[in-house]
Amino acid sequence: MILTTAYEVPGRPVVETLGLVRGSTVRARNIGRDFTAFARNLVGGEVKAYTQLLQEAREEALQRLVQEAQSLGADPVIGVRFATSSVMQGAAEILVYGTAVKLASK
Repeated sequence: MILTTAYEVPGRPVVETLGLVRGSTVRARNIGRDFTAFARNLVGGEVKAYTQLLQEAREEALQRLVQEAQSLGADPVIGVRFATSSVMQGAAEILVYGTAVKLASK
């Protein structure tokens, strides 16, 4: 599946817009990661446990978007964007969304 932040795929005009597709997940921190983050905050540098947590959350949300687009019969998803919001203290939603479309044949 083609995923792009652009609103077109070069050389392949959009022939049908299937609609908005999205994927999301909510992830919470845990005590082990919080302790590591606190320690890293004292000395500075990347908090790798949180980097990994967010990377996994983005990938899960992206896979959910792809599943939804495939269920509509989409070729690509264009205009892909990520957003995040705090759901509660210590938990965040990662949302990915875009427009599922059909492209002209090659």
